[in-house]
Amino acid sequence: MGNGFQVQERFATGAQYIGGRLRPGTSGRHQDVVNPATGETVYRYELAGTADVDAAVAAAREAFPGWSGLTPGERSQALHRFAAVLDARAGDLAYAESLQCGKPVKLSTEFDVPGTVDNTAFFAGAARHLEGKSAGEYSGDHTSYVRREALGVIGSVAPWNYPLQMAAWKILPAVAAGNTIVLKPAEITPLTSLMFAQAATEAGIPDGVVNIVSGAGEDAGEHLVGHPDVAMISFTGSTAVGRRVAALATGSVKRLHLELGGKAPFLVFDDADLDAAVQGAVAGSLINTGQDCTAATRAYVQRPLYDAFVSGVAALMETVRLGDPFDPSTDLGPLISHQQRDRVAGFVDRARAHATVVTGGEAPGGALADGAYYRPTLITDAAQDSEIVSAEIFGPVLVVLPFDTDDEGIRLANDTPYGLAASAWSTGLYRANRATREIRAGCVWINDHIPIISEMPHGGYGASGFGKDMSSYSFEEYTQVKHVMYDNTAVARKDWHRTVFGDR
Repeated sequence: MGNGFQVQERFATGAQYIGGRLRPGTSGRHQDVVNPATGETVYRYELAGTADVDAAVAAAREAFPGWSGLTPGERSQALHRFAAVLDARAGDLAYAESLQCGKPVKLSTEFDVPGTVDNTAFFAGAARHLEGKSAGEYSGDHTSYVRREALGVIGSVAPWNYPLQMAAWKILPAVAAGNTIVLKPAEITPLTSLMFAQAATEAGIPDGVVNIVSGAGEDAGEHLVGHPDVAMISFTGSTAVGRRVAALATGSVKRLHLELGGKAPFLVFDDADLDAAVQGAVAGSLINTGQDCTAATRAYVQRPLYDAFVSGVAALMETVRLGDPFDPSTDLGPLISHQQRDRVAGFVDRARAHATVVTGGEAPGGALADGAYYRPTLITDAAQDSEIVSAEIFGPVLVVLPFDTDDEGIRLANDTPYGLAASAWSTGLYRANRATREIRAGCVWINDHIPIISEMPHGGYGASGFGKDMSSYSFEEYTQVKHVMYDNTAVARKDWHRTVFGDR
């Protein structure tokens, strides 16, 4: 897979995709795309500057009337072709995603790419189902109906942990609803966003509908967020940066969608299937090397199962195979960068003063020493208010704490400003039902942790932001609801006019 795929050659003309063509950036500054498994630079390009953002927004604005004027069926057909092109390019997409992120190829091949293709196919169908309230005579003298209209140019900022899927989550609902878009991917992982946009062009989606500006957040990103011709901003990233994005966007009264950080609880009741919970905790905490805002990070285990759960998770974590992302047997790849690895290690090292590192807690040596690898790490004996329990680590680290009563477990699960995702583990219907009602999170899994599907929404509560990605609910972000009302009486002087002038 990926044989003959030369990144520098493919993007030789630059990493900005504007009006259907690749072009170089104009910032005067360069960025390296680094394979985090080896530390090797695989691509070097010139970052976007504010002039590139202006050009991309202008291209999107020019394309908007034609694209929004198509019928839903015509946009649907284009998106169906888009899904077919992506499927045909699956091997190259998986290779590029693993190359720039360090993902194990089995993850990019079996999760990232097929999930993106499925999401594209879903929105191809959803484009034909922009629904509103039924037309009717709600006042008696008038007929009312609701139109859903595209907003205009969407500005989106995506993170580095799932570059391909995040490009899809941002672009697809926006364009399915008739908008055009300028996406700024993370500057360290632009490759699959560019390939996604190229596939859109190949599928016949008009030039300017999908544009990519690969630039830094402090100039290209902030200029996009504050741009006067951008109608809406959709941002996925940290809560801290999300606050900055919100301040910039609301200053110009833009529609705003934020999908921010998470600190997902993993709540195990004493009637849970212990083996299922152990398996789920390891998978849910280590997916994408823990660089997932919905990853299991805080396991609360009712005391009768606590010791067995800790020993089971530790034993299973120790079997996880770190290695070359392109080796099909590799389970866990590196973190995105050495800087991120050192950040994760810092959290663990500070926790040693008051908690126990049961397994992991170190970077491997030997053949993996040049990469940004960190061993799967399990921590116990931490205090609920400690940094390791409360802060988003974004690495392969799981903290386990005990609880006694169901009330206590749910209270601990909710003891966080975040509210993106959670899971509860129980064979009892009433316990599980209670958890779904009382845990404050945008997604609550029962007896599983992490699966997502195109038909269901993704988005959080509180410090995890607001608004939804995926599903038909995402159209709430990307459309304007308009009420249209027709008079049915043909009477010049309406009865209500007397409240303004004259008598009945």
